[in-house]
Amino acid sequence: MEILRSAMAGTLESSDAQVIVEPGNGRIELSLQSSVMNQYGRQIKATVLETLERLDVSSVRITVVDKGALDCTLKARVECAVYRSCGASAANIPWGGAVR
Repeated sequence: MEILRSAMAGTLESSDAQVIVEPGNGRIELSLQSSVMNQYGRQIKATVLETLERLDVSSVRITVVDKGALDCTLKARVECAVYRSCGASAANIPWGGAVR
């Protein structure tokens, strides 16, 4: 999937995450800030990268500001930001396909 424009999903509320995606330079550039970085930083990074891989995104600048979100929330925020950046609407999102 190709990132066509900047898009954002999520909030800066407690137990949520804000994800911003922008067109990349041929690779994944991840910027991560988290209130629980010392405890869960590696898992957050792995979840974000796994979700991008599953969506077949290989060129993106992604910024994640985590406020203690669960993995399922992180996945949902990344998916939402990617689909918004591609101009996908509810009618053409592959529910049950790429989204797992």
